[in-house]
Amino acid sequence: MKKEFHYSKYQQGRLILSRLFSGAVILLFAFTRNHWETTAEILTAALFLAGCILVAVATLGRLWCTLYIAGYKTRILIEEGPYSLCRHPLYFFSFLGALGVGLATETLTIPLILAVIFAAYYPFVIRFEEKKMIAEHGRQYEDYRRQTPCFLPRWPLLKEPEEYLVHPCIFRRHLFQSLLFVWLVGILECLECLKEMGWLPSLGVLY
Repeated sequence: MKKEFHYSKYQQGRLILSRLFSGAVILLFAFTRNHWETTAEILTAALFLAGCILVAVATLGRLWCTLYIAGYKTRILIEEGPYSLCRHPLYFFSFLGALGVGLATETLTIPLILAVIFAAYYPFVIRFEEKKMIAEHGRQYEDYRRQTPCFLPRWPLLKEPEEYLVHPCIFRRHLFQSLLFVWLVGILECLECLKEMGWLPSLGVLY
């Protein structure tokens, strides 16, 4: 019981940290102007399109992951669906989503910042969670770890059952988090409109 409480506190702390990062990115975008808007309109359009594609892929991927783990989490070792491709598909799709939101700002600075933060932070998250899984599942997880890549999916490894028991109430509660990157792109677009109307001051320039 004590371990589970500690793990829950860790998850809450990680969620708070993610929200702080998201808020910081929104504030940075809100009070800066984009250098490329007036110098390379084709580049800004390409960046936004790439960002939307990554956010779409990330959202579908996160929903796919949630379908398999909602209601199970660490209690049962999930080795099917996205978890047959790599051990941390949720983080892989989250990385794509963060990169997509960064590109949707139509800058190169913000996606670079987000990629560096992700690369610096998530290896520690993965190590912590893998220690937890080894403690919970022992040899079974060790075998899974040897057979399955850590972060980058390998599509030939895909295994899916014909049927899978889903907990609809728990899945529904996780839907909002799965759509996080879609909400963020929507917020960015609203802020872009406010900047074009002159309602937000520009305190700097992003490239």
